[in-house]
Amino acid sequence: MIVRTKSWTKAALTAILTTSLLSACGGGEQPGSGGATTGEADKPFQGKKLSIATANHPWGDAIKELIPKFEEETGMKVDVQSYFEDQLSQKLTVQFTSGSSTPDVFMYSPLQHAKQFYNNGWLQPLDEYVDRNPEYDFEDFSKASVSTNRVDGKLVGIPTITEQHILYYRKDLLEEANLAVPKTMDELLAAARELHDPANEIYGFAARGQRSALVSQISSFMYSEGGEFMRDGKAILNSPESIKGMDTYATLLRDYGPPGVLNMSWPQAIGVFAQGQAAFFADVNSIYLNAADPEKSTIADQIGYAVFPAGDAGSQPFNIASWGIAMNAKSADKDAAWAFIEWATSKEIMLETQKLGNPGSRLSVWESPEGTVAFPQELAEVTMETQKGGVDHSLPQVNAVGEARDIIGTIVQRAISGEDIQEAAEQANQEFQALIDNEAGQ
Repeated sequence: MIVRTKSWTKAALTAILTTSLLSACGGGEQPGSGGATTGEADKPFQGKKLSIATANHPWGDAIKELIPKFEEETGMKVDVQSYFEDQLSQKLTVQFTSGSSTPDVFMYSPLQHAKQFYNNGWLQPLDEYVDRNPEYDFEDFSKASVSTNRVDGKLVGIPTITEQHILYYRKDLLEEANLAVPKTMDELLAAARELHDPANEIYGFAARGQRSALVSQISSFMYSEGGEFMRDGKAILNSPESIKGMDTYATLLRDYGPPGVLNMSWPQAIGVFAQGQAAFFADVNSIYLNAADPEKSTIADQIGYAVFPAGDAGSQPFNIASWGIAMNAKSADKDAAWAFIEWATSKEIMLETQKLGNPGSRLSVWESPEGTVAFPQELAEVTMETQKGGVDHSLPQVNAVGEARDIIGTIVQRAISGEDIQEAAEQANQEFQALIDNEAGQ
């Protein structure tokens, strides 16, 4: 793969070199008097080494393939280590707890780790870096993806992979029943009811039903009714708006979902849809190939993509950065670390990674014809529409995200099982508030 990054390299490295030289001037040495040659100026990181940790993720794989070009243009040697997601989280936690200066740069999940890592002093704020090079054009990143990477007003990571909550549907089933694509929650409930045909193994709706896994998915249902997990330090799982959103989700799975839904995360749920056994499937756009790949799906040519249905508060799906790239606060060479981050998230490189099917966070890349070649046209249009708004988080914004997910997921599981959702929400709200108060030291 040939990647033309010279325009990035010249502007970015000039900005970095200028910053370094200005810092050196404080000691009385004039820029250039130390003997920096033209070659050294072209490769200011000649001989330096950088440690990178990535997740076993298609974006990480794509970046690894491109790194030799970065090394050639900067003179830097980059050591890349890749891990499964859970292993990556464990490794970063262990190394940062011990005060390690490596890895210098790493992939991370903002919703899972940003708050915890930043509060522990492990993330280097990047606000001063993003404006060094005008050609980097930080304003080009979608606002929601950037917001996902902020903690207490500080930019702690750069978004690399975005996810939006959308509605998948069977075109053929809707056409046969003469039904329009649902635009509201009420229309979705009615369409799922009409198309639900368990006798012929066709179910109205498929989605995640596992306790922890479903929490991110109910968020959009809650937001679209005006609900939330918490506001101003107060749990509001028991608010009428939050309960209405969760109840819609629970109703869809209880009354029109496939058997065994309580044990389904996204691979199982999209598997049901891909095998033609569900009329609707709601989840993130980034997993579409699991249904659209003819080798995995029996309905690859019958899949439609739609904007998330509106509730009383309109269509308010989550629009997040599911992965970002961040800098170790103890990195021994922060300029070199930023040079890699800037390169990896530049317009040129994000275009290359997006062409391989990695949904990025730069608006200009989505607006480019080349930027959408890996996606069905309808999916690209829905993604671009959803990126204009939405909510910047799909999980409760606390440190103990895993514990919070278990508490909240219980509400919906109990409702799917036929229990009273109000009672379940009241109990969970008390438990969630106790968690919030504990983190606040109350």
